[in-house]
Amino acid sequence: MKYIKDLKEGDRVYDIYLCKHKQAAVTKNGKPYENVILQDKTGTIDAKVWEPNNPGIADYDTLDYIEVYGEVTNFQGMLQVSVKRIRVCGEGEFDPSDYLPVSSKDITEMYKELTDIIATIGNQYLKELLQSLFVKDEQFIKAFKNSSAAKSVHHGFVGGLLEHTLSVTKLCDYYCSNYPILKRDLLLTAAMCHDIGKVREISAFPENDYTDDGQLLGHIVMGAQMVGERAAAIAGFPHGLCAELQHCILAHHGKYEYGSPKIPSLIEAVALNYADDTDAKLETFKEILESNSENKGWFGYNRLFETNLRGTREV
Repeated sequence: MKYIKDLKEGDRVYDIYLCKHKQAAVTKNGKPYENVILQDKTGTIDAKVWEPNNPGIADYDTLDYIEVYGEVTNFQGMLQVSVKRIRVCGEGEFDPSDYLPVSSKDITEMYKELTDIIATIGNQYLKELLQSLFVKDEQFIKAFKNSSAAKSVHHGFVGGLLEHTLSVTKLCDYYCSNYPILKRDLLLTAAMCHDIGKVREISAFPENDYTDDGQLLGHIVMGAQMVGERAAAIAGFPHGLCAELQHCILAHHGKYEYGSPKIPSLIEAVALNYADDTDAKLETFKEILESNSENKGWFGYNRLFETNLRGTREV
C-alpha cells in the first residue's frame, strides 16, 4: 500500500485506510458532501466525498476500514483526497498494524528505562507510589504503554504517552544535576505521573478520542486524583508530600489560559512545566518537519508557535 506520508498532489489513490472520522456537510449551494479523515500508521489526511449518494460510495462509518479510490488534490496548501468510490473491507483484507501510528522507539526498552529510573528514587513513599502504578498495576501498565499523549498535537501515536513521559522525566533529571536545589525524588515522581490522567482522558486506539471524563474533568485533574488515591492507600504517606506532588501535576501546564488549574508555586513545579513544554513543542516541530520533508521552503503560519515556520537548510 502507499502510505499517507508518501502521497503527493496528483497521485491516484486505490488503497485501504481507516476511516478516522466522517461528518456530513453541505456546500454553499446546498449540495451535500462528506468530510472524512483517512488514517494509516504514518498519519492522517483530509478527504472529501463530493457525491455521497453515488452508487460507488458504499454505506460506511467512522472506524471502518475502507478501500478508497480517488485523487490527491491541493486545497489552500494542504493535501486532501477527492474520493470517487468507497468499499467497506472485511477482516482478513487488512493488517490493523498498518493503520495505527506507533512510536519509532521500542516501547519495551522505553518502559524498562522508566522503571530503572523508579529504582533510583530514594523516598520510600514516592517510590512505593510509583511502583503501585508502573510495576504492580498490570491494567494501568497496558493502558499507559499503548496510549497516545494527545489526540493530535504531539505524540499522537501508540506509545506516545510513554515516549513523552520518559523524555520529560529525563529532562527533569538533567535539571536536578544542574540545579541541586531541586528535590529530585519529588520532581521525577511528578514527571512520571504528570500525564497519567491521559489513560482516562483519551480512549484507546483506533478511536483515540476524548472520553466523557476527559471532556468533563481533563487529564490534569484526573491525574491529581489518581495520585491522591494511590497515596491514600500507602500507610503513613505524608500529607504535605502528597499535596506537593499533586500541586506539580495541577500546575504543569503553567498558566490558567493553557488549562492549568494552578500556577506553579514550587520550584519543582516550575521545572516540570518547562520540561513538559519543551518536549511537547520540540516533538510538535519535529512532526511538522517530517510531514513537510519534501518542502524546502517555508511551511506557513503555525498557531502553536505564532510564527511562520521553516526547516533548517543544509550547509
